[in-house]
Amino acid sequence: MGAAFLLAFLLTTAAVYACLCAGPEQVHISLSGQNQMRVTWLTNDTGVLSIVEYGTLPGVYNYSAKGGNTSYSYLGYKSGPIYDVTIGPLDANTNYYYRCGTSGPEYKFKTPPLQFPITFAIVGDLGQTKWTNSTLQHIQQTNYDVFLLPGGLSYADTQQPLWDSFGKLVEPLASTRPWMVTEGNHETETVPIVVTEPFIAYNARWQMPFEQSGSSSNLYYSFDVTGVHIIMLGSYARNGKYSDQYEWLQADLSSVNRTRTPWILVLFHTPWYNSNAAHQGEGDEAKKAMEPLLYAAKVDVVFAGHVHAYERFTRVYMDAINPCGALHITIGDGGSPEGLSTQFLDPQPQWSLFREASFGHGELTIYNATHAHWTWHRNDDNNSVIADEVWINNLSFSSNCTK
Repeated sequence: MGAAFLLAFLLTTAAVYACLCAGPEQVHISLSGQNQMRVTWLTNDTGVLSIVEYGTLPGVYNYSAKGGNTSYSYLGYKSGPIYDVTIGPLDANTNYYYRCGTSGPEYKFKTPPLQFPITFAIVGDLGQTKWTNSTLQHIQQTNYDVFLLPGGLSYADTQQPLWDSFGKLVEPLASTRPWMVTEGNHETETVPIVVTEPFIAYNARWQMPFEQSGSSSNLYYSFDVTGVHIIMLGSYARNGKYSDQYEWLQADLSSVNRTRTPWILVLFHTPWYNSNAAHQGEGDEAKKAMEPLLYAAKVDVVFAGHVHAYERFTRVYMDAINPCGALHITIGDGGSPEGLSTQFLDPQPQWSLFREASFGHGELTIYNATHAHWTWHRNDDNNSVIADEVWINNLSFSSNCTK
C-alpha cells in the first residue's frame, strides 16, 4: 500500500505541476442559498481575479460577481489559490454560461427546476479508479439535476496532489450540475503524532452552504431544492446526544415546512443499518442519538456510504421493520481503490431487501409531493440500465404514520 501511494504521489505531483497553470481548473459548482450557485476553481496564477462572469447565452456575460480565495498547506504541500464566487439570483431550470477569472474556457451549467419532478444522482466513495470512471460515465448518461455524495471523495489520504487529480477528474460533471457533498473517513487526513488540522483540504476545496442553514461546521448542513429538504450529516463530527451537531439537527428538523418541502432526505457516510461484514457497528453512536429525531420528523429516505457495496433496506426504526421509519440505502459503491465489500452476513436480515457487491450509482426521481422512484445501476452493465428499483411513498402523507 505504501509503495502504491508513493507512486501515485509522484505521478500526480508531476501532473499537477504540469497542468495547474494560469487557466481555471477543477471547476465545480454547488447550491448556495436560494437561487444562488457557488463556483469554485483553482489556478496557479495568483494574479487571477476572483470574478465569475455569466449569462444565459454562449459568450454573452451580462452579469458578474466577485468572491475571494483561500489556500492551505499540509505537510509540505501548498495548494494553489482556491477561488470561491457565489453568483445569482438565478432563474430555475435555466442554462447558464460562465467563465472564471475573466478569461479562459467557457463552462455551462443548468439550475434545478422550480417544481417537481427533480432527479438526484447519488453515489458515495468515488475515489479515482477505472471503476470511478465507469461510474461517472454512467451518471453522465443521466438527465439529473443535482449530484449528492455521502462522503468518500478523492481518497487522497494525506497525498494532497490526489485532491488536484480528483478535481480534474470530476470537473466535466461537477462544473455542469451542482455537487452537494459531506465528509467521510478518507477526508479526515489526520496523521498520528504529527499535528495536522483535520479536514483541512476538504473544507478548503469543497465549501458547502453550512452557514445558511445555521450550522457552525462545514461537516454538516442542510439545504432546500425543488420541494426537498436535504440534510447532510457529519459522521466524523461529534454526533452524540446534545453535541453541537445533535442540537443543530434537532433545530433544523423542527423548522422544516412539509407544505413547502414535503420530502426530507438525509445523507451521511457511516451507515446505521448494514448487513455487510465491513464496518459493522460504526454508526451505532450516531444512530442511538439521532434516529429518534429522524423518526419523529418522518424522514423519508436515508443514504449512506462507507461500505463498498449496494444495499437497500425496508423502512426501519430501532432495528425493526417499521412502516413509519426511514427507508435506508447504502450506496458506497462509486469506485473505491480499496475494492468491494464482498462479505455479507448470512442469513440476510428481514429488513435487508436487496444487496450486491458491485460498483454502481443510484438515481432518485421525485415526481410529486407523494411519490418518488429509486433505481440502482451497476457498472458491469455497458449502459446505465436498472438493476434494482422501488417506488417510495412520502411519509408525511401516510395516514398510518400520524403523530
